[in-house]
Amino acid sequence: MNRVTYDAVIIGGGMSGLMAALTLAGKGKSVAVVSKGDPVCCLSTGCIDVLIHENNPLAGIVSLPENHPYRLAGEETISASLEMFIKIMHGTQSPYCGDTGTNRAILTPMGTKKITCLVPRTMEFADCHSDEYIHIISFNNIKDFYPGYITSSYQNSGRSIFNAQVTSTAAIAERFEEEEFRQEFIAWLKGRDIPDGKIALPAVLGTRTTGNIYDEISQELAKPIFEIPTLPPSMPGLRLFRTLKNTFLNMGGSIYWGRDISSVEKLGTQLEALTLSNKGRATRVQGKAFILATGSFVSGGLYAAMDSIEERVFGLPIHMPEERKHWFKENFFTTGHAIEKAGIQVDSSFRPVDAPYENLFACGSILAFSEVMKYGCGHGMAIATGFAAAQKCGEYIL
Repeated sequence: MNRVTYDAVIIGGGMSGLMAALTLAGKGKSVAVVSKGDPVCCLSTGCIDVLIHENNPLAGIVSLPENHPYRLAGEETISASLEMFIKIMHGTQSPYCGDTGTNRAILTPMGTKKITCLVPRTMEFADCHSDEYIHIISFNNIKDFYPGYITSSYQNSGRSIFNAQVTSTAAIAERFEEEEFRQEFIAWLKGRDIPDGKIALPAVLGTRTTGNIYDEISQELAKPIFEIPTLPPSMPGLRLFRTLKNTFLNMGGSIYWGRDISSVEKLGTQLEALTLSNKGRATRVQGKAFILATGSFVSGGLYAAMDSIEERVFGLPIHMPEERKHWFKENFFTTGHAIEKAGIQVDSSFRPVDAPYENLFACGSILAFSEVMKYGCGHGMAIATGFAAAQKCGEYIL
């Protein structure tokens, strides 16, 4: 069996897990991330929703219930975590822009507005007003993007369709990595009689060199352009994940990807190691401390049985509604279902309450009382709690 020892082992490779890993790696700790596969953030818009019901999301934290994970982290920690995120993304091909104290409304592929806080720089101009002219660029037979919805919502708009020879957003994004294709696209755009205003297109501006591609097209057209996030899978979400993952690797971090945890070792109140299954020899990953960031139901961190909810790695105690009949409201398409409060309760140090391990911490959407859909705090809470749990973990392993 292969044996490796780290200061900290992060279980889960989504937004919260990677943020925890980056925070600890930035403090000079040896860190490993263990993940079963690509996380849910790959399906996201790539935008950082902090708290959507307030113009100033940070100022709105105090209005949340006292047991919400944001309240445990505190406004100062949340602000520091978001600033760290912006700093991490700065200088990469996917920089972010925005003010952590101000929300913005960006255009969606359905022609509606989405409230968010921080956005990829390719969406900097996506906050559109009804009196602005918007020219929508679409692609022949593209899937997951419907310009007709947008033009019907904005009377002062137009659209053009380019034939990219491929129809999926991922395939079109790969084509934008080709210089010859970009030059053909730019020449075609310049040949359009597009009035003054903004140019919008689905989020297909590359997979690896998006920043350079965006700058090139913007400079050639001399007009503000912006991407509109498409329906999942979303290129901005995938770029976000890849950037965080690669940044962690470049900092010397280790990743065990596509690996299931077959067993857990403990000694008294200490977690000792995880054994990861493999087609060949199993791997024993030992750590001084562990952070659980496996996500909620969609990510597989929580599992709902007929009348109970289980945490899948350690079998930790779960807060849940008492009876299944109370898990959901009658109107499924509303927010505030009781099931949204299900998860692991943690103390002020982000240690799971009533857990038998003193060197285990938790973060992200697996935390109880998150109500991510109700408060619109998905990636923001993942970043903040990942950062907060890593800070407490770092203090523990000093």
